[in-house]
Amino acid sequence: MFANTSANWWDGGQKVKAGETFQPRKLNTPLDKLTRRHAGRRSLTKTERKHGRYIKARPAGDRTDDIAFDATFRAAAVHQQKRVEKRKRLAFAIEKSDLQRKIRVKRVANLVLFVVDASWSMAVAERMNATKGAILSLLTDAYQRRDRVGLIVFQKDRATLVLRPTNSVQLAQRALGDIPVGGKTPLSAGLLLAADVLQHEKHTHPDIEPLLIVLTDGAGNVSVGALPPQEESYRFAELIAHEKVRSIVINMEHAAFDQGLAQQLADHLKAPCYALSELKAENLYHTVRQEMATPQKK
Repeated sequence: MFANTSANWWDGGQKVKAGETFQPRKLNTPLDKLTRRHAGRRSLTKTERKHGRYIKARPAGDRTDDIAFDATFRAAAVHQQKRVEKRKRLAFAIEKSDLQRKIRVKRVANLVLFVVDASWSMAVAERMNATKGAILSLLTDAYQRRDRVGLIVFQKDRATLVLRPTNSVQLAQRALGDIPVGGKTPLSAGLLLAADVLQHEKHTHPDIEPLLIVLTDGAGNVSVGALPPQEESYRFAELIAHEKVRSIVINMEHAAFDQGLAQQLADHLKAPCYALSELKAENLYHTVRQEMATPQKK
């Protein structure tokens, strides 16, 4: 059901070129709030391993590995006058309650996993043209932020991992260009494969910060099991949300035909839902300027 191959697995689709690219708006996720002051990965995360930068200490409790000696000495110093008997044998008396353990942080890779609907349900070639333009814009933004990116496509009867998570935006652009358009919409297969990829990445990179970006109109019509397609896709979306994965849904349906299915999918993912037009930074800029130019009501 899930092929981990190139996007050329199906020769019956229509090739569509990418549309215009643009500067994407901030998507208001924790990844966007983690900015870089220096070159390299932008995110810092706490780590329990004995590597990373030591930033502070906390009481060690029963964990006596990676002791912060400076903090331990400070914690014990205020008790020295009370420990007269011990200090007859020791120059400096330290008890277990004084022990402080290091808190470390290290830079981690952010993973942006794109899940793309390449079926005919998205108002055919014109919408896919815009979709590819949006993905290229987001890919460029991810590259500038030193994020790893992966790409899943679902269409016809399966979901395909056309690009395993990588730091190469060039590979992602090449894989994107090869995606044909056509077939039915196995939305639940795309979500299930995304959950599998994220679980594997979390196992191999425990400190990873994932962001799932689903580009679809939200209308699934192929199941992988016995449930109706739409219900099944919502079940898988809830499983992803249960794992605390940050997600975003980009509604690729034309506003005139939108039935609210992308928003419903976003609700099950506990994620925000944006229209394609809302992705463009210049649209957000003009909206803010217009708001500022409007006189306040008194």
